Amino acid sequence: MAQRRHQADEVKLCCSICLDLLRDPVTVPCGHNYCMSCIKTSWDKEDQKKLHSCPQCRQTFSPRPALLKNTLLAMLAEELKETGLRAAPADHCYAGPEDVACDVCSGRKLKAFKSCLVCLASYCKRHLQPHYNSPAFKKHTLVEASVNLRENICPRHDEAMKMFCCTENICICILCSVDEHKGHDTVSAATERTEKQGELDRSRQRIQQRIQERQRDVKGLQQEAEDINRSADEAVVNSKRIFTEMIRLIQKRSSDVTQEIRSQQKSDVSRVKELQEKLEQDVAKLKRKDAELQQLSRTDDNAQFLKMYPSLSQLTEPLDLQGPELRRPWFFEEVMVAVTAARNQMQAILTEKWPSVEPTTRAEFLHYSRRITLDPNTARTFLVLSEENRKITYDDKNTPYPKHLDRFIYRSQVLSKEGLTGRCYWEVEMSRHAVVAVAYKSVDRNNIHASAFGRNNKSWALLCRDSFTFMHDNRSLSISVPQSSRVGVFLDHMTGFLAFYRVSETSTLLHRVQTTFTEPLYAGLWLGSNGDVAEFC
Repeated sequence: MAQRRHQADEVKLCCSICLDLLRDPVTVPCGHNYCMSCIKTSWDKEDQKKLHSCPQCRQTFSPRPALLKNTLLAMLAEELKETGLRAAPADHCYAGPEDVACDVCSGRKLKAFKSCLVCLASYCKRHLQPHYNSPAFKKHTLVEASVNLRENICPRHDEAMKMFCCTENICICILCSVDEHKGHDTVSAATERTEKQGELDRSRQRIQQRIQERQRDVKGLQQEAEDINRSADEAVVNSKRIFTEMIRLIQKRSSDVTQEIRSQQKSDVSRVKELQEKLEQDVAKLKRKDAELQQLSRTDDNAQFLKMYPSLSQLTEPLDLQGPELRRPWFFEEVMVAVTAARNQMQAILTEKWPSVEPTTRAEFLHYSRRITLDPNTARTFLVLSEENRKITYDDKNTPYPKHLDRFIYRSQVLSKEGLTGRCYWEVEMSRHAVVAVAYKSVDRNNIHASAFGRNNKSWALLCRDSFTFMHDNRSLSISVPQSSRVGVFLDHMTGFLAFYRVSETSTLLHRVQTTFTEPLYAGLWLGSNGDVAEFC
């Protein structure tokens, strides 16, 4: 508390010229106090005018007042010095080489807080107080501290440049307006500032609008990046699942083939053993028969030989070794051929070069070109189909079409006959305003808002007007690319890839979509007003 009280006393006993404690304090007639040397120096500069003023309130005195030392203030200042509590202003309060210095401060100058366009001087906060307190400065104009105050003074007439010459687009003084700029279109600088301020505000509005558009574009691209990441994550999960199912299927098929081979092996081995036993029995019989015949051949009794010969000489029919019950090894060879063929086919599929997601040249796009025709049953009444149902023209006098469940009721749009799957590419030539789209066949037909291409989650649309705009699920994204009368569309249904291109001498990507398509897609067209035309190229 004591320190704050001493600091308050410091302020009261400081000279407003040197900003230090009063040295040989004097009081001028208006009541303000200064160091004797400071006020003498200030008034010495005004001697030629024979009119002296107070640096704070600007009250003038004539003749120059006599200065007498204020003994009471001198005693108070001396006591304050003896307390030892006085602190010099912080270094950051003083003006550096790059700062605007106060024009009133003597010695080391403080930073200027404001500049006066009338005084053409800059002031620190302390020396600025008269401009706030004294009525003499009421009409002075204060601005941020500036070192360029002389730039506001006419170099020829040494007058403030308060006028603006619209003819030469420069600031001038009043004397210039009746001299070298006589006859020019001139206004006050304040008036011209007001007009230019309006233009500046309008420019800022346009800039802010563009900022908002770019922010929306950035947000759209962020959403697109999120969609790509989400689709990629889904593709990884689904591919792992599918490969796991394939591995499981192959393992099951391997087990089935092994079981079938073993079953056939068991059956064939059983048949072979059965036949082997029969052959062994036949061999035993034949050996016995051979022994009997050998014994008969050794007998000396001719009558006995002839008696026994008829019964012993008869032989049984040999066994049929090629019977249908016996399977040969060719069965197992055929199994191996089938398994090898399956392996080679799988290897060819898995090692085949995967096609790129997106062609890079127009020739590559045209490789997937698809001839598309329009379905008359989907066209709104105002659309006239021609050129083998590949062209539409907007005509509000067209004869109404018969009612049909597939027909769009409120929107002037039409879908293709063909459902699009796999890889497809097509181009549309159009005049003025049109929409090129793809949609599921289940897209709404009757809702005035939800049936419009791009305003639902079942269609993806490119609005072709003065510029391009992509729409899906009622969300739009502006595309800063000059309009073209021809647009190309590339679809890879299996991978969920869809892209729109501006077609001129080259193909320029406008927007791409990475998603999962759950139904076949149909090409769509929309027209906005009489005379509009769109045609599949």
